[in-house]
Amino acid sequence: MKFKTAKSQFDIISSRTEEILPEKELLSKLEKSRNNNIPLNIKLGCDPSRPDLHIGHSVVLNKLKQFQDLGHNIILVIGDFTAMIGDPTGRNKTRPQINLNETKKNSKTYINQVSKILDISKTKIVYNSEWLNSINLSKIISLSSKFTLAQFLERDDFSKRYKNGLPISLHEFMYPLAQAYDSVYLRSDVEIGGTDQKFNLLLARDLQKEYDMEPQVALTMPLIEGTDGTEKMSKSYDNYIAFNDSPNDMYGKVLSIPDNLIFKYFKYVSNLPLKEINDYELSLKTNNINYRDLKRKLGREIVSIYYDNNVASEAEENFDHVIVNKGIPKDVKEVTISNSIKLVDFLFENNLVQSKGEGKRLVKQSAVKLNDEVVSNIHLILEVSTKYTLKVGKRRFIKIK
Repeated sequence: MKFKTAKSQFDIISSRTEEILPEKELLSKLEKSRNNNIPLNIKLGCDPSRPDLHIGHSVVLNKLKQFQDLGHNIILVIGDFTAMIGDPTGRNKTRPQINLNETKKNSKTYINQVSKILDISKTKIVYNSEWLNSINLSKIISLSSKFTLAQFLERDDFSKRYKNGLPISLHEFMYPLAQAYDSVYLRSDVEIGGTDQKFNLLLARDLQKEYDMEPQVALTMPLIEGTDGTEKMSKSYDNYIAFNDSPNDMYGKVLSIPDNLIFKYFKYVSNLPLKEINDYELSLKTNNINYRDLKRKLGREIVSIYYDNNVASEAEENFDHVIVNKGIPKDVKEVTISNSIKLVDFLFENNLVQSKGEGKRLVKQSAVKLNDEVVSNIHLILEVSTKYTLKVGKRRFIKIK
């Protein structure tokens, strides 16, 4: 294919980007690529320690999609081997290790979810266990000899733990080293990651130089706060909007974000042009639009990415019916019980909560209603002879016959 000019490609890529290290090298790589008509290798590492993707992950995936649309080779590295080590980034304690079978199982769900953004037919998907599993001890010693302990202790998370006397396991140093070797093995030209991955991305540059390769460019993207507006979006904080959320849940969660996050979400997790986003900011300043209407626009936009425009409109109608007008969803699920069952057990068995502990917590927080009455008894029994309309939180409903 005929590539766009290096400058026009650079303008597209550098937009909505946190940092490009170094910028001149990216422009140079793009020029060589165009002159030789050879696409660049663009790498993104994925951690399959958790099987579900959320829109915080879409920030890097959207950038990857830009490279793909420009005609470059996209390499999605499923870190099934490195996930067994555990990414220590941002951790104040050693991360639990998981086995290879778990990482393989989790990684399978990644592909389907990623296909909502990337063209999978044009995406090279590799597992780093393919080459890291076969590395012997002499190879590890050789790789380790190229770096010093002082370099690794420059990392903020390692530095804080070391100063506070918190343990750092030796295997944790292997994670950035293994990730860096991925870039050597794949001959990566550009690697994309969140700002918290900057150390790892730059370490890969250093290792490629040791192998007499032209070092990759490190391109970092901002981290997105979750619906609570404070912590990084994560399942651990229960502040996430998942790729696989239902349209109603997705729309409702978007409308729950703090006002100050609206434009950050527009910029990094929507597909709206920057000019349109800037126009919205101007309209807000001149009182031609309000935060509520902007949030509704954002909600429709995000749902349409993972579903379509019609589904997004239906999700908005459902929100108005259920949340604004305090109604019950038209398509509420109905189940039949044949035996008496504890409420908490029912919540868990019907996927209304992720654990029985969460069910008990929601009851204690007055977040569970039966027939519009708040439940306060965590030991409540649902009887066969009674019909119930069960509401969990603001958006989860089920009818029990």
